Amino acid sequence: MKLNLSEALRYLGVRGEPDPALLAQLSAAADKLTRQTAPRWVWRAFPLAFGPEGPALEGTGLAFPGDMAGRMLSDCAQAVLLACTLGAEFEAMLRAEQARTMAGAALLDACASVWVEAGCGEAEAEISSRFPGMYLTDRFSPGYGDLPLSLQKDVCALLDAPRRLGVQVTDSFLLNPSKTVTAVVGLSERPQPARVRGCGFCNLRENCQYRKEGKTCEA
Repeated sequence: MKLNLSEALRYLGVRGEPDPALLAQLSAAADKLTRQTAPRWVWRAFPLAFGPEGPALEGTGLAFPGDMAGRMLSDCAQAVLLACTLGAEFEAMLRAEQARTMAGAALLDACASVWVEAGCGEAEAEISSRFPGMYLTDRFSPGYGDLPLSLQKDVCALLDAPRRLGVQVTDSFLLNPSKTVTAVVGLSERPQPARVRGCGFCNLRENCQYRKEGKTCEA
């Protein structure tokens, strides 16, 4: 598993050829992060049922309302809940770096965002290996599109994430530690098209420099 520096540069809002000094600093931050932390994850598969409230995990009482989940899971007989985190170790690293330099902390934070996504990718590969012959949908998370952020609590409870990963959900449905991702992945017997694309599904959409300039990162 490798940390993609190009993605970290995108999180920093860097376009074009990066300054060599910045790239060297970012590489050093990535090396430090990957030596001292590793993504950890848990996942659990459930049969799907379809009712008036949308796709639901059988036997749990958890349904996924909204158009997006309905489209994503329409061709699926099962769905997987996933949680991945860098844990408290990263939080301690970030606080220490903030005490030294905020610029260094920004580099470390960008690398951490990419590192936890790399962990999600590894978790998806693990899921795929456990379900040979099945096809995974795009990963989607509470708060993406019209899927309510409030589902975080139920997702973490069903995964036993507080005990297994040390992940807590705040009263405003944010995840602690901060570099934590929860997601839903559908399992289908047929290949699935890529559906989760665009600004509406991006973790950076609220603070994206491209959007502030009326552009997108794909432009």
